[in-house]
Amino acid sequence: MRLAWVSLSIIAMLAACASPRASFYRLSTDDTLTATAVQAPARPVIVGPVTVPDLVDRPQIVTRNTDNEVALNEFARWGEPLKSSIADAIAGDLTVLLGSDRVAVASRAIPETQALRVRVDIQQFESIPGDAVMIDARWSVRGNMDDAGATGRSLVREAVTGPDFDALVAAHSRALGRVSRDIAGAVGGGGR
Repeated sequence: MRLAWVSLSIIAMLAACASPRASFYRLSTDDTLTATAVQAPARPVIVGPVTVPDLVDRPQIVTRNTDNEVALNEFARWGEPLKSSIADAIAGDLTVLLGSDRVAVASRAIPETQALRVRVDIQQFESIPGDAVMIDARWSVRGNMDDAGATGRSLVREAVTGPDFDALVAAHSRALGRVSRDIAGAVGGGGR
């Protein structure tokens, strides 16, 4: 009887010491998007570079607790660098919005001198669990160095529809979809 009690005690202590498993997340194409009335450009579109604030440029998902406090969650992590995930999501969104299969991420694109280049500088990438996400993105679309192109700024607030990190990341994907709509308007409106 005493041996059984000791065994159960050891099992309970080991279970209590086991650390939680990390979950890994990635941004995705906004599945609510449909092709727009914007005509697809005759030239390929290359997305990148993408920059993000230093605060969120890390593997851990950073959430805001109060105006002055953030938290880095060791068990909720990005599955790839955040700037790569943002570029992938925007490229996927633009593929849908422009109805074109000639959209690629800069890191995987074949050099193309005639391509339209989309640069995205994320100024704010805030995550408030169970509430909302906010993205402030400045972006530009250019054909070449001499091309003035188009520039814009997208300020997006998207509600988080659940209490977990799945809902938080899904809200960021939807917010990036709204940024991508703005970019698609600029791509379709000029630089053909």
